[in-house]
Amino acid sequence: MTELSIVQALNRGLRCAMESDPKVLLMGEDIGKLGGVFRVTEGLQKDFGEDRVIDAPLAESGIVGTAIGLALYGYRPVIEIQFDGFVYPAFDQIIVQLARMRYRSAGVLQLPITIRMPFGGGIGSVEHHGESPEAYFASTPGLRVVTCANPVDAYWMIQQAIASDDPVIFLEPKRRYWQKGEVDLSETLTSVPSMYQAKVLVEGSDCTIICYGPTVATSLHAAALAAQDGVSLEVIDLRTLSPLDLVTMEKSVKKTGRAVVVHEASSSGGIGGEVGQCLTESCFYYLQAPVLRVTGYDTPYPPSRIEDVYLPDVDRILDAVEKSMSY
Repeated sequence: MTELSIVQALNRGLRCAMESDPKVLLMGEDIGKLGGVFRVTEGLQKDFGEDRVIDAPLAESGIVGTAIGLALYGYRPVIEIQFDGFVYPAFDQIIVQLARMRYRSAGVLQLPITIRMPFGGGIGSVEHHGESPEAYFASTPGLRVVTCANPVDAYWMIQQAIASDDPVIFLEPKRRYWQKGEVDLSETLTSVPSMYQAKVLVEGSDCTIICYGPTVATSLHAAALAAQDGVSLEVIDLRTLSPLDLVTMEKSVKKTGRAVVVHEASSSGGIGGEVGQCLTESCFYYLQAPVLRVTGYDTPYPPSRIEDVYLPDVDRILDAVEKSMSY
């Protein structure tokens, strides 16, 4: 077992993918000599060269467009979007080209591109450096959308994403980048769970907490505090936002009869609404209360000095659990 932060785990995962397949290359702003703003790609250009770790111009649309061309010629590009709020200039390439190419060509053309993106708030950043755009991508057919919440998943899921023949939006919770955990580097890609499979992190009987990315640690903290008061919460890390692992969620909710979905993105049109509707359709006769949401508010991320008011915290999660159990 090796103790790694999420940043270190991602770095090692990228290194493994590049060592195992010479067609894997990295592209992004400042990812070479600097090693990226968060140092995820640190040392990779030195070891693999400037032809495989490419410092790209400040042009997200151009980066994604170039990656699409490379993928059509057999490469497996891994793109870094420096901050979540910088992805919007590349929307046309991602939504209109990248997501549709395989369908448009009846499966003849594949675009095995991974787009890495730090997302969420909590780091005291300025505007455009803290956002949660995941619902845009999860609602786009043709894209796979996944997110890691700990070093183990960071290490394995980035390798699984790169190995996928479908384009993958790989979301990294930036305020958890320095969270550490033990990773068993002796395992193999074939022995670890699929990145499309949700994980039950804590088993419980009273209410199911469904979360992903940066809110996983918050939800685990809430479950630990609830246990002190005799309330048993089951915590599920979705890991994949498209496709959703409905089987794992349904099994849990049929046991607990209640569910609370937690995410930083705003409530309207968010992942929580989709999860809630799916559970209502499949678990209607098991639910003892409506599926509740604890989310960011329907505003842009606020200035960093009041960000704590915006982000879902332990108190808001426990309040929702109490409300669910009062029905």
